[in-house]
Amino acid sequence: MRREPSAVPEASRTGKLLAQGRVRMARKVGEEAIEVAIEAMRGNRGALVMEAADLLYNLVVLLADLEIAPDEVLAELRRRELAYGIAEKLPKSDDLINGVAASPAKPVQVRPNPDKRCKR
Repeated sequence: MRREPSAVPEASRTGKLLAQGRVRMARKVGEEAIEVAIEAMRGNRGALVMEAADLLYNLVVLLADLEIAPDEVLAELRRRELAYGIAEKLPKSDDLINGVAASPAKPVQVRPNPDKRCKR
């Protein structure tokens, strides 16, 4: 979305979504994320691409409603990659690692759990 949310025509898909309110927009993001996960587990590339487009669209609309530019999110991704590496995840301040509180300054290496892998 390049325009301000208030400048979007009410009859458009985006205008209707904005009119439904932030709770509905957030719910749509959640619904689309679930659909992306389902298609990824199914290995259905075409459906996954379509659902991913829906997810990104709904996320961009929600971010616009909150006056957050997609560039802000991309800048955060770049910052994390430069600071911690792409394969690492920052723990939340209240996360526990092996029963010990994690320091938000120390990245946690993300490793797949072989017991929780999706079956193909």
